[in-house]
Amino acid sequence: MTGRPPARRGCLSRLPLLIFGLFMLPVFCCGLGFVTYIVFPPPPLDVLILGLDSRPGEGFVTRTDSIMLAGLQPSRVRVSLLSIPRDLFIGVPGYGEQRINAVNVLGEMDAPGSGPDLLAQSIAASFGVQPDRYLRLNFQGFIDLIDAVGGVTIDVPRTIVDYQYPTADFGTIEVRFEQGSQHMDGERALQYARTRHADDDYQRAARQQQVLTALSLKLLNPISWPRVVAVISGSMDTNLTLIDFVTQAPTILLNAGRFERLVIDRDYITASASGNAIPDYAKLSPWLYERFD
Repeated sequence: MTGRPPARRGCLSRLPLLIFGLFMLPVFCCGLGFVTYIVFPPPPLDVLILGLDSRPGEGFVTRTDSIMLAGLQPSRVRVSLLSIPRDLFIGVPGYGEQRINAVNVLGEMDAPGSGPDLLAQSIAASFGVQPDRYLRLNFQGFIDLIDAVGGVTIDVPRTIVDYQYPTADFGTIEVRFEQGSQHMDGERALQYARTRHADDDYQRAARQQQVLTALSLKLLNPISWPRVVAVISGSMDTNLTLIDFVTQAPTILLNAGRFERLVIDRDYITASASGNAIPDYAKLSPWLYERFD
């Protein structure tokens, strides 16, 4: 009596191996890409981020409500944020010592579109950091950016009440933020980033950095990327390129939620010969040297 013939090993028997291979292929490719990115990192990029104090129809001839330098260092897998208070004075080529939030206006009055370049030149001369790119947005652009990622989650450190928050029609309203973690849409996040009557400009700058850091966490979801790119390309003024986005995105995503942050506050401010408040460059230099190229 002959035994049962051996079972044939068909395609179904290879299915688990095939599924494993299909799963591991993108993992392998991502791992290989990560190793390549670490071994052969793209060059660093310093970005000047300008929040304009402008309302619909006012254009770019307006003051900068917030000024921030973002230092992206792929070789060190590091992202750093430096906030410069709007009331500080710095040297401006061709204009001497000027309040920093007015530099954009001076540039735009010289030639439309030259505000960021004049501010970048001024920062390079004063801080020794030459911004490679700039991103200039108004209040609506900020709202659209936050809404593009579905809002952000902010851990408010203490209760904040502002009885004189400015509105678009030049009036004021009361805004209140309770202590604790809370989700904010674009409008609410703008209020959180702009309010200052409960404390000061230094605390406000820290809140702005907090919002950007929270935004980076939402960028971990690739579903929002097309909407973010659409907002940046359609609602903001920038000379960032698609190559910049592609090459710098891994550094941002790997540091999501943990950017290194510094606000130029009273500890980093001194006085010029004319009595104006200026950055204490001697104190700032070590921090800048490590994080900006």
